[in-house]
Amino acid sequence: MDKLAVLTSGGDAPGMNAAVRSVVRTALYWGKEIYGIYRGYAGLLEDDMISMNSSSVSGIVLHGGTMLKTARCKAFFEEENQKKAAQILRKRGIGGLIVIGGDGSIQGAEKLSRLGIPTVTLPGTIDNDMHGTDETIGHDTAVNAVVSAVSRIRDTASAHNRAAIIEVMGRFAGNIALDAGLASGAEYILVPEVPFSREKLARSLKLQMEAGRTNSIIICAEGADDGRALSEWLTERTDIDICTTILGFIQRGGQPTARDGILGSTLGAAAVKALLEGETGALAGMHRGEVRIISYGEAKKEKEPFKQKLYELSVMLGAAQSSGDIRETGL
Repeated sequence: MDKLAVLTSGGDAPGMNAAVRSVVRTALYWGKEIYGIYRGYAGLLEDDMISMNSSSVSGIVLHGGTMLKTARCKAFFEEENQKKAAQILRKRGIGGLIVIGGDGSIQGAEKLSRLGIPTVTLPGTIDNDMHGTDETIGHDTAVNAVVSAVSRIRDTASAHNRAAIIEVMGRFAGNIALDAGLASGAEYILVPEVPFSREKLARSLKLQMEAGRTNSIIICAEGADDGRALSEWLTERTDIDICTTILGFIQRGGQPTARDGILGSTLGAAAVKALLEGETGALAGMHRGEVRIISYGEAKKEKEPFKQKLYELSVMLGAAQSSGDIRETGL
């Protein structure tokens, strides 16, 4: 295996550049050629790649996004295109591919492994919801971005005696909302894993504001409710002035935190090592604070459970316990 390649796929995540840098320099350290594939699987199908050296990744570790660009490629779900991609890699003499991305990215890597192209995937997604790993590259940075925004929004909410709804990313997983909400002291945290009652939320919010609170923060994962619609509904029923902020892509960009920089660097080196040691289809992830190489098949069996204890702690420390739990169902 004298030639390796690396690509980033799906949604970008802070720390991806640190991972790319680590992959490139680790491969060079072991005397291997390394190619960077632009725009994920879309670029692979177009044979859009370049030979990389140490200077290619100089200075990128503190940058958000991904220097290799990224894209979502529906065409790669077609078997004919998967075979085409495998043939492109073989034609170039590339013996192993490192993929950095989320669930869709790992599916593509698994298809290539079945076609005889050894692949190792690094978990890169801000949602921290991938099977087979406790942590994903980009999550810590996204959480810190939300915490910073909440701090600013609480200041202005307090100045006007307002409540504030802050909608964060997370269609199917509430990890960003939960982690950021607990870290920033949000009074209410709404996540898709736990159905909630709008009526109970309205009563609780009205009671605490009438009791003298000057502000209240409601962090809402996009999969739990629509932030603007919820704001309008609550305003009609409580007469409380509510401001709404949808953070959107501000959670994706920016300089990665030290944690994500370290995670990307650590997993990038581990992925190269795994390929050189003969892995043909595996995830390089984290398990109880340690790097773990686990097959795609075994990774699928391990779904990180919802952090129930952390959620219960957020309820206890927030406003809900003083005026009735807002949940429709208990955990």
